[in-house]
Amino acid sequence: MNVEIWSDIACPWCYVGKRRLEAALAGFEHSDDVTVTWRSFELDPVAPREREVDGATHLAEKYGTSVEQARAMQQRMTDTAAEDGLDFRFDLARAGNTFDAHRLVHLAAAYGRQDAMKERLMRAYHNEGESIGDRDTLARLALEVGLPEDDVRDVLATDRYAADVREDERTAMSLGINAVPFFVVDRRMGAAGAHPAQALAELLRRGWEARVPP
Repeated sequence: MNVEIWSDIACPWCYVGKRRLEAALAGFEHSDDVTVTWRSFELDPVAPREREVDGATHLAEKYGTSVEQARAMQQRMTDTAAEDGLDFRFDLARAGNTFDAHRLVHLAAAYGRQDAMKERLMRAYHNEGESIGDRDTLARLALEVGLPEDDVRDVLATDRYAADVREDERTAMSLGINAVPFFVVDRRMGAAGAHPAQALAELLRRGWEARVPP
């Protein structure tokens, strides 16, 4: 059974959703027969490599609220993430364009390291204040998860895997996906949002029953 997840590295709910899916899979009796595939989705395709304003200011501008209200939103998100074992640091986060990061996730898939690359990028952005749009930073993170340096440098110096990212995004549009995270099981059924682990476990169960006669 294949579970595809459309998500963005800079999406806090996507990181929470990743943890909740992991919890669901941990209790799923057929987990060894489940393949998880990460698909690309950019929340802000025109973002610069690194935004000059801090996250709270950008959030306030995006939603038309005050900076204080934006910080309160970030705190609620931080508290929610903590319940799933994540230590979000919005005070450190350096938002920017995630296109190159998505290309590295595709490279990692070719080496069976896709989940490790996705996890490292998300932790770097949400927990460690790494600049997610900076190519030197991305290269270092990719090497940390064991990707070959020559391949990493080649991807970041060219448009390699750009078409794969765009194909993921076109597929998202064709499936009506306009918000992430979005979980799709065998292209038969899906769930939008970072549902609790129990709900994702139910999605897995229904997906398995649709695939294998009881």
